[in-house]
Amino acid sequence: MAKIYQYDMKVPFDMSDVNGFIKMPQLILLSLQVSGMQSMELGVSDRDLLEQRNLVWIITDYDITVHRLPVFDEQITIDTQALAHNRLFCYRSFVVRDQKGQAIVEMVATFVLMDRDSRKVQSVPEEITEPYESPFEKKIRRGPRYPELNGAMEQDYHVRFYDLDMNGHVNNSKYLDWVFEVMGAEFLSRHIPKRVHLKYVKEVLPGGMITSSVEREGMVSNHLISSEGQIHAQALITWEEIDKETLWKNED
Repeated sequence: MAKIYQYDMKVPFDMSDVNGFIKMPQLILLSLQVSGMQSMELGVSDRDLLEQRNLVWIITDYDITVHRLPVFDEQITIDTQALAHNRLFCYRSFVVRDQKGQAIVEMVATFVLMDRDSRKVQSVPEEITEPYESPFEKKIRRGPRYPELNGAMEQDYHVRFYDLDMNGHVNNSKYLDWVFEVMGAEFLSRHIPKRVHLKYVKEVLPGGMITSSVEREGMVSNHLISSEGQIHAQALITWEEIDKETLWKNED
């Protein structure tokens, strides 16, 4: 069984939205920081991979299930482990738990290794997965089918310098910012995501413009991030209306 790494914290003010929930892009960013802590502890940090092999981890997919979102000042624990791997893909799970140990958010992220200079995907060496005690899984996990958009609502965004991470590409959490923002403040103030599928297709270059497109049918929204005819990311989100009466009782 793969090694599990745990991190305890309280949800801070700057990670909380107007309803007091943790912001989903911030939760993704935090979870990746926790996985990075485990990698450093095991001696296979991002810096080690870059300096010794010129390799960087790239995320291709997220599958997120929200039972409920953590709220401001709530004590939570994030568990993560390298769930499985094969020759090209590595699967990592994240579980956010409340003080009673109940799973309130569950995520699986799919990673690949990429050469930083050539930007080409590389096979995963056994010596990189071995410290995590990650089991080999021959089967390739595949996400959902993303329908084409027709007559979608669109919003343009400028790609800023501080949207980039150490690898020189747009931070993973920023895509979810663009996906959520196009829904509008009125919708977001009354709804929270319950299931998120997010697929990264092509890197967004700094300094340009991207278009965030969405079509919504009932409580399901279909998203596309694109620029100059190129698809960069796709998402499918199932939403739930917020019960304002129980909003601040979730942590009890």
